[in-house]
Amino acid sequence: MNAPSSYDPAPIYDSVDIDMAVKVLSQTAFSPFFTCFIPIFYVFQGYEFMDPVVLVPSIYCVAVSAFWLLKWISQLYRNQGSFFFKPEPLDWSEQIVVITGGASGVGELLANTLAVRNVTVVVLDIKPIVTENYNIAYYQCDVSKWEEVEAVSKKIIEEIGQPTMLVNNAGVVQGKLIIDLKPEDIFQTFGVNTLAHFWTLKAFLPGMIKNKIGHIVTMSSIMGFVGCVQMADYSASKAALLTMNESLRYELDKVYGAPGIRTTIVCTGHILTPLFSTIQLPSNPFFKFFAPSIAPVTVVKVIITALDAQQSRTIYLPFYANLSPVVRMIPSYLRDICQMFSGADHSMKNFTKVTARRPDEEDLPVTNGKD
Repeated sequence: MNAPSSYDPAPIYDSVDIDMAVKVLSQTAFSPFFTCFIPIFYVFQGYEFMDPVVLVPSIYCVAVSAFWLLKWISQLYRNQGSFFFKPEPLDWSEQIVVITGGASGVGELLANTLAVRNVTVVVLDIKPIVTENYNIAYYQCDVSKWEEVEAVSKKIIEEIGQPTMLVNNAGVVQGKLIIDLKPEDIFQTFGVNTLAHFWTLKAFLPGMIKNKIGHIVTMSSIMGFVGCVQMADYSASKAALLTMNESLRYELDKVYGAPGIRTTIVCTGHILTPLFSTIQLPSNPFFKFFAPSIAPVTVVKVIITALDAQQSRTIYLPFYANLSPVVRMIPSYLRDICQMFSGADHSMKNFTKVTARRPDEEDLPVTNGKD
Protein backbone atom coordinates (compact mmCIF):
# COMPACT_ATOMS: atom_id res chain seq x y z
CA MET A 1 0.00 0.00 0.00
CA ASN A 2 1.36 3.40 -0.94
CA ALA A 3 1.26 6.58 1.10
CA PRO A 4 -2.13 8.30 1.09
CA SER A 5 -2.52 10.61 -1.89
CA SER A 6 -3.80 13.34 0.41
CA TYR A 7 -0.46 13.55 2.20
CA ASP A 8 0.91 17.05 1.95
CA PRO A 9 4.59 17.53 2.77
CA ALA A 10 5.75 20.30 5.05
CA PRO A 11 6.08 23.84 3.73
CA ILE A 12 9.60 25.06 3.07
CA TYR A 13 9.10 28.23 5.11
CA ASP A 14 9.36 28.52 8.90
CA SER A 15 6.10 28.73 10.83
CA VAL A 16 5.49 30.98 13.81
CA ASP A 17 5.80 28.66 16.80
CA ILE A 18 7.63 28.21 20.08
CA ASP A 19 10.81 27.18 18.27
CA MET A 20 10.95 30.47 16.38
CA ALA A 21 10.22 32.38 19.60
CA VAL A 22 13.07 30.62 21.41
CA LYS A 23 15.40 31.30 18.51
CA VAL A 24 14.62 35.03 18.62
CA LEU A 25 14.85 35.22 22.42
CA SER A 26 18.22 33.43 22.43
CA GLN A 27 19.60 36.30 20.35
CA THR A 28 17.95 39.03 22.43
CA ALA A 29 16.53 38.62 25.94
CA PHE A 30 18.63 35.50 26.65
CA SER A 31 21.83 36.80 25.06
CA PRO A 32 24.65 37.96 27.42
CA PHE A 33 25.70 40.57 24.88
CA PHE A 34 22.21 42.05 24.81
CA THR A 35 21.40 41.84 28.55
CA CYS A 36 24.69 43.38 29.71
CA PHE A 37 23.67 46.70 28.15
CA ILE A 38 20.51 46.98 30.27
CA PRO A 39 22.19 47.81 33.64
CA ILE A 40 24.85 49.88 31.82
CA PHE A 41 22.10 51.95 30.25
CA TYR A 42 20.58 52.76 33.65
CA VAL A 43 23.98 53.57 35.18
CA PHE A 44 24.60 56.07 32.41
CA GLN A 45 21.23 57.59 33.24
CA GLY A 46 22.56 58.40 36.73
CA TYR A 47 21.13 55.52 38.79
CA GLU A 48 23.23 54.02 41.59
CA PHE A 49 24.43 50.45 41.21
CA MET A 50 22.40 49.26 44.22
CA ASP A 51 19.24 50.81 42.85
CA PRO A 52 16.70 48.06 42.00
CA VAL A 53 16.41 49.21 38.38
CA VAL A 54 20.15 48.50 38.02
CA LEU A 55 20.57 45.61 40.46
CA VAL A 56 17.78 43.40 39.08
CA PRO A 57 18.95 43.57 35.44
CA SER A 58 22.51 42.96 36.67
CA ILE A 59 21.46 39.77 38.47
CA TYR A 60 19.57 38.68 35.39
CA CYS A 61 22.62 39.39 33.24
CA VAL A 62 24.80 37.27 35.56
CA ALA A 63 22.29 34.40 35.40
CA VAL A 64 22.20 34.51 31.58
CA SER A 65 25.99 34.67 31.44
CA ALA A 66 26.24 31.65 33.77
CA PHE A 67 23.97 29.67 31.45
CA TRP A 68 26.14 30.47 28.44
CA LEU A 69 29.25 29.67 30.49
CA LEU A 70 27.89 26.16 31.03
CA LYS A 71 27.35 25.87 27.29
CA TRP A 72 30.94 27.02 26.76
CA ILE A 73 32.21 24.36 29.17
CA SER A 74 30.10 21.78 27.33
CA GLN A 75 31.68 22.80 24.03
CA LEU A 76 35.11 22.74 25.62
CA TYR A 77 34.46 19.17 26.73
CA ARG A 78 33.17 18.09 23.32
CA ASN A 79 36.31 19.53 21.72
CA GLN A 80 38.39 17.37 24.08
CA GLY A 81 39.79 20.29 26.02
CA SER A 82 40.33 22.70 23.15
CA PHE A 83 37.94 25.60 22.66
CA PHE A 84 40.08 27.86 20.48
CA PHE A 85 41.72 25.07 18.50
CA LYS A 86 38.78 23.18 17.08
CA PRO A 87 39.22 20.14 14.82
CA GLU A 88 40.27 20.83 11.27
CA PRO A 89 37.30 21.60 8.98
CA LEU A 90 35.68 18.39 7.81
CA ASP A 91 36.66 17.36 4.29
CA TRP A 92 33.33 16.11 3.01
CA SER A 93 34.84 14.72 -0.18
CA GLU A 94 36.71 12.12 1.89
CA GLN A 95 33.63 10.91 3.76
CA ILE A 96 31.72 7.70 3.10
CA VAL A 97 28.31 7.93 4.76
CA VAL A 98 26.06 4.90 5.23
CA ILE A 99 22.37 5.72 5.73
CA THR A 100 19.85 3.04 6.64
CA GLY A 101 16.28 3.61 5.49
CA GLY A 102 17.64 6.11 2.98
CA ALA A 103 15.14 5.52 0.17
CA SER A 104 12.42 7.81 1.53
CA GLY A 105 11.60 10.46 4.11
CA VAL A 106 14.39 11.95 6.19
CA GLY A 107 16.91 9.38 4.97
CA GLU A 108 16.29 10.19 1.32
CA LEU A 109 16.58 13.93 1.88
CA LEU A 110 19.77 13.48 3.90
CA ALA A 111 21.31 11.25 1.22
CA ASN A 112 20.59 13.72 -1.58
CA THR A 113 21.72 16.71 0.48
CA LEU A 114 25.04 15.07 1.34
CA ALA A 115 25.50 13.98 -2.26
CA VAL A 116 25.38 17.64 -3.33
CA ARG A 117 28.37 18.20 -1.01
CA ASN A 118 30.35 15.69 -3.04
CA VAL A 119 30.01 13.06 -0.32
CA THR A 120 30.00 9.38 -1.15
CA VAL A 121 26.67 8.12 0.18
CA VAL A 122 25.62 4.51 0.63
CA VAL A 123 21.91 3.82 1.10
CA LEU A 124 20.70 0.61 2.72
CA ASP A 125 16.98 0.00 2.24
CA ILE A 126 14.49 -2.62 1.10
CA LYS A 127 13.65 -0.52 -1.94
CA PRO A 128 15.88 1.58 -4.27
CA ILE A 129 16.35 5.28 -3.76
CA VAL A 130 15.17 7.40 -6.67
CA THR A 131 17.93 9.95 -7.31
CA GLU A 132 19.96 11.60 -10.02
CA ASN A 133 23.07 11.96 -7.88
CA TYR A 134 25.84 9.76 -9.23
CA ASN A 135 27.64 9.50 -5.88
CA ILE A 136 24.78 7.69 -4.11
CA ALA A 137 25.21 3.93 -4.09
CA TYR A 138 22.22 1.75 -3.24
CA TYR A 139 22.43 -1.71 -1.67
CA GLN A 140 19.25 -3.65 -1.11
CA CYS A 141 19.23 -4.79 2.51
CA ASP A 142 16.76 -5.63 5.24
CA VAL A 143 18.72 -4.12 8.11
CA SER A 144 16.73 -6.10 10.67
CA LYS A 145 18.56 -9.25 9.53
CA TRP A 146 22.17 -9.72 10.60
CA GLU A 147 22.99 -12.03 7.70
CA GLU A 148 22.02 -9.41 5.13
CA VAL A 149 23.81 -6.57 6.93
CA GLU A 150 26.97 -8.66 7.29
CA ALA A 151 27.00 -9.63 3.62
CA VAL A 152 26.26 -6.12 2.35
CA SER A 153 28.81 -4.49 4.66
CA LYS A 154 31.57 -6.66 3.23
CA LYS A 155 30.57 -5.63 -0.31
CA ILE A 156 30.50 -1.94 0.66
CA ILE A 157 33.95 -2.03 2.28
CA GLU A 158 35.37 -3.94 -0.70
CA GLU A 159 33.71 -1.92 -3.48
CA ILE A 160 33.57 1.59 -1.96
CA GLY A 161 35.71 1.68 1.16
CA GLN A 162 35.48 1.85 4.92
CA PRO A 163 32.52 4.07 5.95
CA THR A 164 33.44 7.07 8.08
CA MET A 165 29.90 7.94 9.14
CA LEU A 166 26.87 5.81 9.93
CA VAL A 167 23.33 7.19 10.18
CA ASN A 168 20.97 4.60 11.65
CA ASN A 169 17.74 6.09 10.38
CA ALA A 170 15.54 3.13 9.41
CA GLY A 171 12.34 2.70 11.34
CA VAL A 172 8.88 1.15 11.22
CA VAL A 173 5.65 1.59 13.17
CA GLN A 174 2.76 -0.86 13.56
CA GLY A 175 0.19 1.39 15.27
CA LYS A 176 -1.59 -1.45 17.08
CA LEU A 177 -2.80 -2.14 20.61
CA ILE A 178 -0.58 -4.49 22.61
CA ILE A 179 -2.98 -7.43 22.46
CA ASP A 180 -3.49 -6.89 18.71
CA LEU A 181 0.22 -7.03 17.92
CA LYS A 182 1.17 -10.25 16.20
CA PRO A 183 4.49 -11.86 17.13
CA GLU A 184 5.82 -10.99 13.66
CA ASP A 185 4.82 -7.34 14.23
CA ILE A 186 6.84 -7.16 17.43
CA PHE A 187 9.84 -8.91 15.88
CA GLN A 188 9.67 -6.50 12.93
CA THR A 189 9.48 -3.39 15.12
CA PHE A 190 12.43 -4.34 17.27
CA GLY A 191 14.31 -5.78 14.30
CA VAL A 192 14.20 -2.54 12.31
CA ASN A 193 14.09 0.04 15.11
CA THR A 194 16.55 -1.52 17.56
CA LEU A 195 18.44 -4.62 16.45
CA ALA A 196 19.40 -3.02 13.13
CA HIS A 197 21.51 -0.52 15.09
CA PHE A 198 23.46 -3.36 16.67
CA TRP A 199 23.94 -5.10 13.32
CA THR A 200 25.28 -2.02 11.53
CA LEU A 201 27.55 -1.19 14.47
CA LYS A 202 28.95 -4.71 14.47
CA ALA A 203 29.56 -4.39 10.72
CA PHE A 204 31.05 -0.91 10.41
CA LEU A 205 32.33 0.14 13.85
CA PRO A 206 35.47 -2.08 13.89
CA GLY A 207 36.86 -0.18 10.90
CA MET A 208 36.16 3.16 12.59
CA ILE A 209 37.85 1.97 15.79
CA LYS A 210 40.89 0.93 13.80
CA ASN A 211 41.12 4.41 12.25
CA LYS A 212 40.15 6.13 15.55
CA ILE A 213 37.73 8.42 13.74
CA GLY A 214 34.09 8.37 12.62
CA HIS A 215 30.60 9.48 13.54
CA ILE A 216 27.56 7.43 14.54
CA VAL A 217 24.12 9.07 14.32
CA THR A 218 21.27 7.32 16.14
CA MET A 219 17.74 8.35 15.22
CA SER A 220 15.59 7.87 18.31
CA SER A 221 12.34 9.64 19.28
CA ILE A 222 10.66 11.44 22.15
CA MET A 223 8.45 8.34 22.22
CA GLY A 224 11.45 6.65 23.81
CA PHE A 225 10.71 8.73 26.92
CA VAL A 226 6.92 8.48 26.97
CA GLY A 227 4.29 5.91 26.11
CA CYS A 228 0.85 6.22 24.56
CA VAL A 229 -1.96 4.15 23.09
CA GLN A 230 -1.06 1.94 20.11
CA MET A 231 2.64 2.78 20.39
CA ALA A 232 3.93 0.35 23.02
CA ASP A 233 6.27 -1.58 20.71
CA TYR A 234 7.50 1.57 18.97
CA SER A 235 8.16 3.44 22.23
CA ALA A 236 9.97 0.46 23.74
CA SER A 237 12.15 0.05 20.66
CA LYS A 238 13.13 3.73 20.70
CA ALA A 239 13.75 3.73 24.46
CA ALA A 240 16.33 0.99 23.98
CA LEU A 241 18.33 3.27 21.70
CA LEU A 242 18.81 5.87 24.43
CA THR A 243 20.82 3.60 26.69
CA MET A 244 22.46 1.81 23.77
CA ASN A 245 23.88 5.14 22.56
CA GLU A 246 25.09 5.97 26.07
CA SER A 247 26.77 2.58 26.47
CA LEU A 248 28.39 2.97 23.04
CA ARG A 249 29.86 6.30 24.10
CA TYR A 250 31.48 4.79 27.21
CA GLU A 251 32.82 1.79 25.31
CA LEU A 252 34.46 4.05 22.73
CA ASP A 253 36.01 6.25 25.42
CA LYS A 254 36.95 3.73 28.10
CA VAL A 255 37.59 0.47 26.24
CA TYR A 256 38.75 1.37 22.75
CA GLY A 257 40.34 4.75 23.51
CA ALA A 258 38.58 6.25 20.51
CA PRO A 259 37.01 9.56 21.59
CA GLY A 260 37.51 10.74 18.01
CA ILE A 261 34.54 8.58 17.02
CA ARG A 262 31.62 10.87 17.69
CA THR A 263 28.13 9.79 18.70
CA THR A 264 25.00 11.86 18.09
CA ILE A 265 21.49 10.86 19.09
CA VAL A 266 18.46 12.67 17.66
CA CYS A 267 15.17 12.64 19.59
CA THR A 268 12.33 14.16 17.60
CA GLY A 269 8.63 14.75 17.83
CA HIS A 270 6.29 14.36 14.88
CA ILE A 271 8.03 14.78 11.53
CA LEU A 272 6.03 15.40 8.38
CA THR A 273 6.94 12.22 6.49
CA PRO A 274 4.67 9.59 4.89
CA LEU A 275 5.38 7.09 7.69
CA PHE A 276 3.20 9.04 10.13
CA SER A 277 1.05 10.89 7.63
CA THR A 278 -2.23 9.34 8.86
CA ILE A 279 -1.96 10.21 12.55
CA GLN A 280 -4.40 12.78 13.94
CA LEU A 281 -2.93 15.59 16.03
CA PRO A 282 -4.83 18.45 17.70
CA SER A 283 -5.44 21.26 15.22
CA ASN A 284 -5.99 24.14 17.65
CA PRO A 285 -3.53 27.08 17.39
CA PHE A 286 -2.33 26.64 20.98
CA PHE A 287 -1.12 23.08 20.28
CA LYS A 288 0.42 24.02 16.94
CA PHE A 289 2.37 26.84 18.58
CA PHE A 290 3.79 24.85 21.50
CA ALA A 291 4.03 21.39 19.87
CA PRO A 292 4.60 21.95 16.16
CA SER A 293 5.32 19.21 13.66
CA ILE A 294 8.69 19.60 11.98
CA ALA A 295 9.76 19.38 8.37
CA PRO A 296 12.30 16.73 7.28
CA VAL A 297 14.62 19.49 6.10
CA THR A 298 14.89 20.75 9.70
CA VAL A 299 16.05 17.33 10.88
CA VAL A 300 18.52 17.03 8.02
CA LYS A 301 19.99 20.44 8.86
CA VAL A 302 20.74 19.53 12.49
CA ILE A 303 22.26 16.19 11.49
CA ILE A 304 24.59 17.77 8.95
CA THR A 305 25.48 20.52 11.44
CA ALA A 306 26.43 17.88 14.03
CA LEU A 307 28.50 15.95 11.49
CA ASP A 308 30.20 19.13 10.31
CA ALA A 309 31.01 20.21 13.88
CA GLN A 310 32.63 16.82 14.59
CA GLN A 311 31.11 16.78 18.06
CA SER A 312 29.01 14.28 19.98
CA ARG A 313 25.56 15.70 20.60
CA THR A 314 22.11 14.97 21.99
CA ILE A 315 19.57 16.74 19.82
CA TYR A 316 15.93 17.36 20.75
CA LEU A 317 13.51 18.61 18.08
CA PRO A 318 11.33 20.64 18.25
CA PHE A 319 11.87 22.73 21.39
CA TYR A 320 9.24 20.95 23.51
CA ALA A 321 11.14 17.70 23.02
CA ASN A 322 13.70 18.99 25.54
CA LEU A 323 11.05 18.43 28.22
CA SER A 324 10.57 14.76 27.35
CA PRO A 325 13.11 13.41 29.89
CA VAL A 326 11.47 15.57 32.59
CA VAL A 327 7.96 14.24 31.95
CA ARG A 328 8.88 10.90 33.52
CA MET A 329 9.80 12.62 36.79
CA ILE A 330 6.74 14.81 37.35
CA PRO A 331 3.72 13.76 39.49
CA SER A 332 1.29 11.43 37.74
CA TYR A 333 -1.58 13.96 37.68
CA LEU A 334 0.65 16.46 35.83
CA ARG A 335 1.82 13.69 33.55
CA ASP A 336 -1.81 12.88 32.70
CA ILE A 337 -2.51 16.54 31.95
CA CYS A 338 0.43 16.61 29.53
CA GLN A 339 -0.84 13.41 27.91
CA MET A 340 -4.31 14.89 27.52
CA PHE A 341 -2.94 18.10 26.02
CA SER A 342 -0.80 16.18 23.51
CA GLY A 343 -3.73 14.16 22.19
CA ALA A 344 -1.29 11.25 21.91
CA ASP A 345 -3.75 8.61 23.11
CA HIS A 346 -6.11 9.37 20.23
CA SER A 347 -3.64 10.27 17.49
CA MET A 348 -3.22 6.67 16.28
CA LYS A 349 -6.92 5.81 16.25
CA ASN A 350 -7.22 5.81 12.45
CA PHE A 351 -3.57 5.10 11.71
CA THR A 352 -2.80 3.32 8.45
CA LYS A 353 0.50 1.54 8.06
CA VAL A 354 2.49 2.74 5.06
CA THR A 355 4.36 0.02 3.19
CA ALA A 356 6.72 -0.26 0.27
CA ARG A 357 7.26 -3.10 -2.17
CA ARG A 358 10.61 -4.81 -2.28
CA PRO A 359 11.47 -6.03 -5.80
CA ASP A 360 11.64 -9.67 -4.78
CA GLU A 361 9.08 -9.79 -1.94
CA GLU A 362 5.58 -8.77 -0.84
CA ASP A 363 4.69 -5.39 0.64
CA LEU A 364 7.04 -4.34 3.41
CA PRO A 365 6.94 -1.33 5.74
CA VAL A 366 8.42 1.98 4.68
CA THR A 367 11.60 2.51 6.70
CA ASN A 368 12.20 6.22 6.58
CA GLY A 369 12.67 6.11 10.28
CA LYS A 370 10.83 9.09 11.64
CA ASP A 371 7.81 9.92 13.70
